[in-house]
Amino acid sequence: MTLTDKQSVLIVDDEPGNIQLLAGLLRDECELCFATSGEEALEIARLVAPDLILLDVLMPSMDGFEVCRRLKADPSTHDIPVVFVTARGEVDDETRGLDAGGVDYIIKPVSLPVVRARVRVHLRLKRHEDRLRASALMDGLTGIANRRRFDEVLNVEWRRAWRSREPLSAILADVDLFKRYNDRYGHLEGDACLRRVAGALDGLARRPGDLAARYGGEEFVCLLPSTNLEGATALAERMRTAVLDLRLPHAGSTVGPWVTVSVGVATAVPADGLEAADLLRQADEMLYRAKRSGRNRVEAKPLEDASAVPAAAGGA
Repeated sequence: MTLTDKQSVLIVDDEPGNIQLLAGLLRDECELCFATSGEEALEIARLVAPDLILLDVLMPSMDGFEVCRRLKADPSTHDIPVVFVTARGEVDDETRGLDAGGVDYIIKPVSLPVVRARVRVHLRLKRHEDRLRASALMDGLTGIANRRRFDEVLNVEWRRAWRSREPLSAILADVDLFKRYNDRYGHLEGDACLRRVAGALDGLARRPGDLAARYGGEEFVCLLPSTNLEGATALAERMRTAVLDLRLPHAGSTVGPWVTVSVGVATAVPADGLEAADLLRQADEMLYRAKRSGRNRVEAKPLEDASAVPAAAGGA
């Protein structure tokens, strides 16, 4: 969801009448989704990522306090604000809710104007926090995601791939002989070059789950959920070609007259003995294999177990 879209609220209550009451109150304020159990709430929260959750406490199987704790323990749902809406009005109950990670506690029977007002306040705060967060997770030079954003998404997607047993692929791309480019053309032109390269790579990471980021210096990374090695390698080759097609002069390059990138690709299905960092180490090894093999090329290899991951090589 973009910051200009209508915000969304997940209402969680095992009593349909309570859901209908809150839905009638809020349907003109935001997009709504519903859950009638804690387990269903957790699943919907991961899939939909609502901007706010209105959560009952008294539910069978899993109460609202436990639901909130699990939401806050999951990186993919940790930042969703939770407002308890419940008949449990003791001080100890409210304390438990706030300690579990809730941002507010509304006691039933509710005052409808108060609920509407509080929902508006929390949605405004969430939108403001999302803007700040988006700014903090963007690379200031290139305008694409930064290393911090990539690391967060990698951890989330690794866990998701673990649950689904689907492949997760990573692409590492490095501008060839970029120090020579800076030395010859100056840092301002170097910055402009990185912006053009970032735009070319980001433009090819088109699926909703794909993420292109600046990894550091002249190095870029792309994360591709539910993508096997063949698909990731094909995209990496398109990225390599897209940078070459920019026709950015590089008179100091020994590869050719234009700016080029070397690219490494790795794919893994998460399993025992593997970590997300192993995927990146494998992509890094493939990147430096591409450089050692003459640059301006793609090298790829699947990751099968942690013992197969070599130490990262150095190079330029």
